[in-house]
Amino acid sequence: MPTLQRNNQHSKGVLCILLSAFSFACMNFFVRFAGTMPFFEKVLFRNAVSLAIAGGTVLRTRASWPKEGSTWFLLLLRSVCGTVGLFSTFYALDHMVLGDASMLGELAPFATILCSFLFLRERITWKQLLFVTGAFLGCLFIVKPTGHGGDVAPYVIGVVGGIASGGAYTCVRALGKRGVAGPEVVLVFSAFSSLVILPFFIVYAVPITLGQFLCLMMVGLCATVGQFAVTAAYSFAPGREISIYEYSNVAFSALLGFLFLGQIPDRWSLAGYAIIFTMALLMFLYNKRQEPHP
Repeated sequence: MPTLQRNNQHSKGVLCILLSAFSFACMNFFVRFAGTMPFFEKVLFRNAVSLAIAGGTVLRTRASWPKEGSTWFLLLLRSVCGTVGLFSTFYALDHMVLGDASMLGELAPFATILCSFLFLRERITWKQLLFVTGAFLGCLFIVKPTGHGGDVAPYVIGVVGGIASGGAYTCVRALGKRGVAGPEVVLVFSAFSSLVILPFFIVYAVPITLGQFLCLMMVGLCATVGQFAVTAAYSFAPGREISIYEYSNVAFSALLGFLFLGQIPDRWSLAGYAIIFTMALLMFLYNKRQEPHP
């Protein structure tokens, strides 16, 4: 590929990954800005958009569903992990500083490395293990010192969400190797999590205002834009060149939290951000050296 064309593709990839990060940060903001309501109502609205888009895509492409029981088990496991991750993340967003919740969500890539090693038997080097350990050390700076009034439960739930998301990504990786397309995975996950939420919604749902309804619509819209943007980003450039820009999500979330919610992360959280970002940067540089260049 000529240098000019390659640089142009790289620039498009960076712009798309930044758009994705900003969209997910806006999703986080609207989850919190929607105000007080059961968090599962927020999850249900977020799922409704994904379910509609994934269902439409599957119907349009007339996708063929897998026949192997082991593949369906992976789809179910991905749905369980994804649902735990989604519930935990939305709960954390309702009870934590946005920057803290977003950074704990960024533990997912590190958890994916461990899960891939444990369950897919993918090789892990001592350097990767060191980076993972460092990232989880960084999360302790966010969890332990900043619990409001000594309540660290939302922070622990945020960590669980990041780890569960890592498990979900590992299942997606395994499903991709079996030729299962993304829309089918998203459709099964969205349908599963919606069915889990539905009984709680029927029993405990509360009336919402027009403003809250609009915020929840923005949650679904921002999540959809983020998914499309990140997919486009990795079609323009390989992950080794642009994945690090995903961490701008934390900066965007912290900025939105400061401007509109008056949230200011304390020095312990900032130290945790710095440690986790440093581990991510080192992992990014290490992976970039390991993968062959086009």
